[in-house]
Amino acid sequence: MNVKIKRSPSPPWRFLFSHPAHFIACGLGSGLSPVASGTAGTLFAWALFPLLRPQFGSGDSGFAVFLLLAFAYGVLACDRTGRDLGVVDHGAIVWDEIVPFWGVLFMAPPGLLWQLAAFLLFRIFDIFKPPPANWFDTKVKNGFGVMMDDVIAAGYTLLVLAVIKVLIA
Repeated sequence: MNVKIKRSPSPPWRFLFSHPAHFIACGLGSGLSPVASGTAGTLFAWALFPLLRPQFGSGDSGFAVFLLLAFAYGVLACDRTGRDLGVVDHGAIVWDEIVPFWGVLFMAPPGLLWQLAAFLLFRIFDIFKPPPANWFDTKVKNGFGVMMDDVIAAGYTLLVLAVIKVLIA
């Protein structure tokens, strides 16, 4: 498995506000954490989810459309920000963690313990990048590749959560 530790220095705060794509790609600033920026972005997503999800009402379709649009814009924002930083998947870019983790929280069983398990599993799969996430990470050097390796980590997370739910039921 391909374990990639992003070690590029964090850009200055002014970079965050120099283009709307940077603000989004850097997770509204959460990606500028000097340590474990991917974890910081995922924690930011977790903290924002209970505030964001109710804005789409009780149905699921509105939030699902939001996630698709957030993914599509994320492809563009991550691509632009990576080019401007000179590193395709710079550590400050965390929108790729945020949107897929919102998807995980959206589809995971309800409850704090399930969310904690989802967080831990997502971080493990994001760090170790099992196939085909590692292929997107190493071969697709653009915003789509940046976003997709985390979407696959989210898929693995949901699969493991589903298996755990069946086993304990």
